[in-house]
Amino acid sequence: MSVEKKTLIITDESESIQSAAKIISGALIEFNVKICTAVNFTGTDLLPADIFFLGGENPEHDSFACLKDLFLHINLASRKCGIFSTNETAIQYFRGMLKDSEADLGELLLIKDNEEKKAIIENWLSKLLK
Repeated sequence: MSVEKKTLIITDESESIQSAAKIISGALIEFNVKICTAVNFTGTDLLPADIFFLGGENPEHDSFACLKDLFLHINLASRKCGIFSTNETAIQYFRGMLKDSEADLGELLLIKDNEEKKAIIENWLSKLLK
């Protein structure tokens, strides 16, 4: 009997990031995926996750304040984390937020408006999950 891996996707409430989160969720067919906004996130959401994702459009958005504090006090060295955004500054903010947690960050994903999102995201996921 195989155990289903759990995935958590934490996002802001922007339409473009919500759209990307749904594509990520749909591509992770071997995972039990939970999507939650940073506003509704609780630390217990992260505990069972084998892999997690962090996505947002705006750096230092108030909704990520509790996450920033949590990542200062938790060791996630064995967990893969994918960071995605439409904004390079937000990607670097999230990367800095996770530094002390020692999460296993793969390639960071900058989603541009003119790109085919689904193909770009699926390619990024295949690299991240290796």
